[in-house]
Amino acid sequence: MNTIDSSQLLAQLRLATAQAKGAGVLPAADASAGTAGASFSSVLKQSIDTVNGMQQTAGELKQSFELGTAGVGLSDVMLATSKAQLGFQAMVQVRNKVVEAYQEIMRMPV
Repeated sequence: MNTIDSSQLLAQLRLATAQAKGAGVLPAADASAGTAGASFSSVLKQSIDTVNGMQQTAGELKQSFELGTAGVGLSDVMLATSKAQLGFQAMVQVRNKVVEAYQEIMRMPV
């Protein structure tokens, strides 16, 4: 079972949000995650890949539980599913902010 580093995902999402808002200051957690020099697109892709991995892990755990695999408990399945859902919701919020920022830029007079 893969461990999911939710603090790293949160740090990446904060970086993406800060970059979407045009903030020049990175959150402190991002510097330790090694994403300080990364472009917005690479951070966004890495975040999407992480959320996708979380969803795949949750699906695999759910299937293992349904098949009765030893060592896979309902709490493991519920926790992985909740993490995947939270990660997805965070990504949707980032997407909404990016679209909102794009629309704001498009409304600016030239």
